[in-house]
Amino acid sequence: MTAAGKITQQLRALGSAEAAGHARRFFKTGPGQYGEGDLFIGIRVPVLRKLAKKLAGISRDDAGELLQSPFHEARLLALLIMTLQYKQGGHEAAIYRAYLRNTHKINNWDLVDVTAEHIIGAHLFERDRKPLYRLAKSKNLWERRIAILSTFYFIRRNQFDDTLAIAGLLLNDREDLIHKAVGWMLRETGKRDLQAEETFLLPRYKKMPRTMLRYAIERFPEARRKAYLNGTL
Repeated sequence: MTAAGKITQQLRALGSAEAAGHARRFFKTGPGQYGEGDLFIGIRVPVLRKLAKKLAGISRDDAGELLQSPFHEARLLALLIMTLQYKQGGHEAAIYRAYLRNTHKINNWDLVDVTAEHIIGAHLFERDRKPLYRLAKSKNLWERRIAILSTFYFIRRNQFDDTLAIAGLLLNDREDLIHKAVGWMLRETGKRDLQAEETFLLPRYKKMPRTMLRYAIERFPEARRKAYLNGTL
């Protein structure tokens, strides 16, 4: 049995049928929903994070094999391991390329949100950021979410231009999960530079998806927030 197979066995021993049922509902795995058909073992994220630290020394090939698993928690574990391996240094480019080759396996919001900034954002911070714009124009929901969430790495370092540019590309996206992600990144921008966020919002807020706007202005003073919601600015 491969290392990935042994890890999967270990995960299945840690699983809970009750937790798996809750996860299937929470991550919308029903027919026509965004996580349709995904399989869950039923393991909490803190357990997976702890396990990832213990397994960070496995080979990149083994992590890549684990990422092919049909089980959501195994894919999340693989991505957490890849994130730790990226931070350890030495094989950053290979991990970055492996991540992009497997976006079809990074197929729910949690898988994107805990990893994209730490691999894609980190890798592109001092490089050409055109790959983010290609992802933002993808037909794949999760690649578009990767594009905007990767810029969190830049936001944390007080660089906002790419976040705002990609937010503009995604302004009319059809997916609620993109509206939430863009609004979240706009809010994070505003926490560091309110003027930059409002410069983006003011000419656009009346035509933004309502969810995106609500997320973006969530921390605004109440009067200012209501003015945005009422369209009176």
